[in-house]
Amino acid sequence: MASSVPSEIPAIATELVDYLNASWTSFHATSESSRMLAAAGFERLSEKESWDLKPGGKYFFTRNMSSIVAFAVGEKYAPGNGFNIIGAHTDSPCPKLKPVSAIKKGGFLSVGVQTYGGGLWHTWFDRDLSVGGKVLLRRASAKGRLSHELVRVDRPIIRIPTLAIHLDRNVNTEGFKPNTETQFAPVLATAIRGELEQETAKKKKKKKPAHHPLLLAVLAEELNCDPDEIVDFELEVCDTQPSVIGGAAREFIYSGRLDNLASSFCALKALLHAGGGDGDLENETGVRMIALFDNEEVGSDSTAGAGGTMVADTVNRTARALCGGADAAEGLVERTLRRSFLVSADMAHALHPNYMDKHESNHSPKMHAGVVVKHNANQRYATTATTATLFRECAAKEGIPTQDFVVRNDMGCGSTIGPILSTNLGVRTVDVGVPQLSMHSVREMCGTEDIDVCFRHFRAFFDHFAEIDANADDGD
Repeated sequence: MASSVPSEIPAIATELVDYLNASWTSFHATSESSRMLAAAGFERLSEKESWDLKPGGKYFFTRNMSSIVAFAVGEKYAPGNGFNIIGAHTDSPCPKLKPVSAIKKGGFLSVGVQTYGGGLWHTWFDRDLSVGGKVLLRRASAKGRLSHELVRVDRPIIRIPTLAIHLDRNVNTEGFKPNTETQFAPVLATAIRGELEQETAKKKKKKKPAHHPLLLAVLAEELNCDPDEIVDFELEVCDTQPSVIGGAAREFIYSGRLDNLASSFCALKALLHAGGGDGDLENETGVRMIALFDNEEVGSDSTAGAGGTMVADTVNRTARALCGGADAAEGLVERTLRRSFLVSADMAHALHPNYMDKHESNHSPKMHAGVVVKHNANQRYATTATTATLFRECAAKEGIPTQDFVVRNDMGCGSTIGPILSTNLGVRTVDVGVPQLSMHSVREMCGTEDIDVCFRHFRAFFDHFAEIDANADDGD
């Protein structure tokens, strides 16, 4: 008998899974995004050099190796025309290694970590974990020049074990409440297996190392360098279980970092495929742009975060460069910003079937029902009636559904990059997101169809916003 189990998976969802598996950290996500942009003909810029830009050009740059801005200038661009921007973020809650991470107690070698962001930390216990991130090296072969290189150790090397129920009889009734300072250090090895590090330290007559030599040896093996060439690093603890398509009907993505790499990927793909599906700029009058930031999970206040200058610098430099290098006309950048529009894309809370009382009954986003427009009267989101309408009308042009979210009055509301950027730039902004479950868990889930809908909605934004905006009265 033929199977009746659904098997069709949107191609964009499969591509997202590949992107997630290549993007263990914000550094790797930025690197993978850079690779995709370069392959599509985008020219890499340096913020330290002058920019030679022209209508029809496609460009990108990175900052701190963890944030990226890419933009495509319409062939019909005129000075003062707006930027149509989609912003998202590359970081996710995770444990990060401390500057001095070596811990030895109870016959084990453990790794000291800091908690980054508001993670569901109990979900990190009993997982097969590893590390990834950025390493600073002084290779002898490079005559001691300091280099910045990415690393990821694909095999499980650390684990945070839970306490047996026999020693914690009330855990199922009173809750699992781990102390993230004293009970959250991943185990690297037994001390007896790590005796080599003591001998190594004695031979080299070094002071107590900041990191276990065994950990440095693993990193050196991955980087094909000598452990002594490792100067410092920014490493995250990462789950080694691959991202996958899941569900009986193959309708879900199971993965870490969906918040917010799913939004970042949809924005990136929309930029690459706007303008008729191949990124064509012939009829574009403005600038299409994406900005994928680091550090959103901790407030965005960093040089690589949305609270920094990346978007303002890009708009300022691009608007002036496209004036032909002469002094800009009065108010050029300010006029450009007032004609611009920002879609702040961050994942949304889908209705949970086991906790339906956590949602306001008229604003309960569902999977497979469209991108969620987020509203908050206290400006935790930057959405207004005007910006929501303009965003929805882009989707309506392509027959794409949308839905709305408001948090219950008796619950706190999170926030994202939208209010930060709209405040700093004076740009009209709408906050939106793809509905998901298990947000901030080590393992999250969303719908495959929702990724396809989000991609098509973002592409419709790039394709139709200028026309829709031109047919609306000025609300100022």
